[in-house]
Formats: sequence, C-alpha cells, structure tokens
Amino acid sequence: MIERSLETPDAQALEVTVAEAPQRFEDFFDAEHARLFGALCFVTGDRHEAEEILQDAFLRMWERWDEGRFDDPSAHLFRTAMNVFRNRYRRTALGMRKTLSITPSDDAFANVDDRDLIVRSLRELTPDQRAAVLLTGYVGLSSEEAGRMLGMRASTVRTLATRARGDPREGR
Repeated sequence: MIERSLETPDAQALEVTVAEAPQRFEDFFDAEHARLFGALCFVTGDRHEAEEILQDAFLRMWERWDEGRFDDPSAHLFRTAMNVFRNRYRRTALGMRKTLSITPSDDAFANVDDRDLIVRSLRELTPDQRAAVLLTGYVGLSSEEAGRMLGMRASTVRTLATRARGDPREGR
C-alpha cells in the first residue's frame, strides 16, 4: 500500500491510500483464481473446461508477467480467458463441420431400419394410395401424369396421396 497526498482544487491536501497491483504473480493468482473460475464455469457450463481455460489464461499471463506492461492485470486476465474460450469454441466448431461433411453416415443397420419402416408403412395403405404416393412422392410425377398412368383424374391422385400421408389413426 502506498499513501500519497493529492491536491484538490481548494488547495486542501487529502491523504489517499492506493492499492497497487500485486508485484508477485503468485499473489495475483491467489487474488483472481476464484473469480475467474466462477466466471468461466458460468460461460462454459462445464467445470472441467473452465479449469482448462483458466490454466491457459494464467499461463499466458505468467509468460508475460515479468514484462510488467499490464495497465489492469485483472482485465487482461479476463480478456485472455475469453479469447482462449472463443478460440477453443471456433476450433471445435470447425472440426465438427469438417468431420460431419467428410464422412457421410453409412450405418447399414439404420438404413435397414429405415427401409423396413417405409415398407411397413406402405403395406398399410390401399393399393391406390400406395400408387399415388409412390408416383407423386418417390418418382416425382405430377398428379396429372400419375392420373394418366393410373387411369384416374388428377384430383383423385391428390386426394389419395393426401390421405395416405395423413394421420394413421384416421380412417383411410
């Protein structure tokens, strides 16, 4: 603690006690550890990730501590921690995008399950509904083209397809 006298405009001297930043890194660490950890837990939602970011931020501060060029070491520490968090988040998001776009999901069992579900669903339909859904939905024909193929009007094909896609609890 340093005591200094400050002159006021009225020429009265006031004694003011000014707290300086801790000179030792260990003192700074002890003073800021709990605050930063709590803030990072709130930001990340994960105690383990918060601890890793906290360690990275303090390490970066420690590497530059002897230079002593921090106007406000606490603010610099929090800014460093948030930059570490943002960089980790960006790297993770980029890695996920690359991973998800490179390797298509080729789960044979999921494909079989999906195919089985489709076949069972189609079996529950009447033959006309099944034909209308397959021609308009799967083959991609218009209702007019499907109607010509099935020998019925386009409006009938649309009605059959709509009913087939409807709620299975409703009557068909």
